[in-house]
Amino acid sequence: MKIPTLVCKQMEDQITPLLRKCTGFRELRKIHARIVVCSLSSSSYLATQIINFCNSGGYVAYAALVFEQVMDPNVFAYNALIRAFAQHHKHSLAIEIYMQMMRERYQRSVFANEFTYPFVLKACGGLVLLDLGKQVHVHVLRSGLVDVPIVLNSVVEVYARCDDLVHAHKVFDEMVERDVVSWNTLISAYVRVGQMKKARTLFDSMPNRTVVSWTALISGYTSIGRCSEAVEAFQQMQLAGFEPDDISIVSVLPACAQLGALEFGKWIHKYANKHGLLNRTFVCNALIEMYAKCGSIDQARQLFDGMKERDVITWSTMIGGLATHGKAYEAVELFLEMETDGTVKPNCITFLGLLSACAHAGLLDEGLKYFDSMLQVYRIAPEVEHYGCLIDILGRSGCIRRALEVIKGMPMPADAAIWGSLLNACRIHGDVDTAVIAMERLLEFEPEDTGNYVLLSNIYAAARRWDGVARMRKLIRSRSMKKTPGCSSIEVNNAVREFAAADVLNPEYGEIARMLELLGSQLGEVGDANTFLEFEHEFCWMRIIS
Repeated sequence: MKIPTLVCKQMEDQITPLLRKCTGFRELRKIHARIVVCSLSSSSYLATQIINFCNSGGYVAYAALVFEQVMDPNVFAYNALIRAFAQHHKHSLAIEIYMQMMRERYQRSVFANEFTYPFVLKACGGLVLLDLGKQVHVHVLRSGLVDVPIVLNSVVEVYARCDDLVHAHKVFDEMVERDVVSWNTLISAYVRVGQMKKARTLFDSMPNRTVVSWTALISGYTSIGRCSEAVEAFQQMQLAGFEPDDISIVSVLPACAQLGALEFGKWIHKYANKHGLLNRTFVCNALIEMYAKCGSIDQARQLFDGMKERDVITWSTMIGGLATHGKAYEAVELFLEMETDGTVKPNCITFLGLLSACAHAGLLDEGLKYFDSMLQVYRIAPEVEHYGCLIDILGRSGCIRRALEVIKGMPMPADAAIWGSLLNACRIHGDVDTAVIAMERLLEFEPEDTGNYVLLSNIYAAARRWDGVARMRKLIRSRSMKKTPGCSSIEVNNAVREFAAADVLNPEYGEIARMLELLGSQLGEVGDANTFLEFEHEFCWMRIIS
């Protein structure tokens, strides 16, 4: 029996305050039961409110069930469910509901509006469906919404996510009215694909900027390794009167780590503490990584120990940091603590740090055990990086032949890093024959990498096979190859200075070369023949190649 419209409206008015005051899912279900008993399940108005509540609480499946009970949903109910699906990454379901809405638009006069398209386009972008995004763009044009910034911003975003920056920029240029989101969306698109020149041009053209604008610029510079410019942009943002937020801080910290700008990183730590940002796990994770990469592992551990909540990134970053600093036993102990705690399960990155620790400390048995436990205990399939650590563990322990057998039995092709690891193990243990095998494979990946030739030359030299050394030098000269110079940076008086090996343009190059010769002679006096021999050949190569 159909309830009269007036009576239905009165009952909706009685239930609406209950929905607005609802604080939990159990209470919502009780209210929903009352709605069903009162035969109001088909009310689009009440269904929309329930779906919105479910969206905020993450009960998307329940929202879909509520929607199905509505016989003739209106545009508000459709929009609510599309938004819920899109915001909870159920992109395919969001598109299905939109398609259903399009099929019924003329039959029941339910037409999409400016609140529909942003979430439909978000779903298209989430699935990287460029063709479907173009179709929805056509729907937008036919709907006459060409002057609504929020809709056109979403159109720009879907093209950007599908890496169609030509159409993204075209839509941007044709917008009658652009807001700051329009600019930020296009800038972020260029940043994502590494086109920082265009991103910077847009940024400089912005009439008004926000922290989001600056953060996009900072993260872009960081992602392509232009770390000095990332730090400079962060400082310029502050000079422009913008307070860094948690996202901008996390964007610049990797640049600090790469530059070794420890003092600047410490300042950011103090700033984050002052503004209450250390209660956010991802900020602490970035700080831990910065401290570890800047050589301040004790401060990283202090921050780690003081955290109230830790996720898998926290544990993995700390374990990896300890491994990098040669604190292998501490890294293993921390992993055992993680297992005992049981709150967070290790992932592939956790095991990468753990296996690296075992490799650095020469923990053969432990390394083999943890490698096996990845698949057997945690159901994590080892990737090529994990096999690289295993080869390093076996190589450092002198198990050269076994390492070679592991490489042959890998479920994926070995990469240059694995063959390089084997070649280095051959250097340590003087296995010339296996070194030649590794070198042959390395040449397939890196035929122009002079470092591989230098390493094999050192292996020949350690074995007193001078014919091999001469052959490597001749090969280098015949191919007119140049060794890529090493580069390092150091922070002095809050300024980051970079240095490159064999930089003959450096006015102090002569003094540096004399110091290197002095160090070499002192190594010889100490009696470390192998180290002296390697140093002598490296320095000789530096002079020849430069």
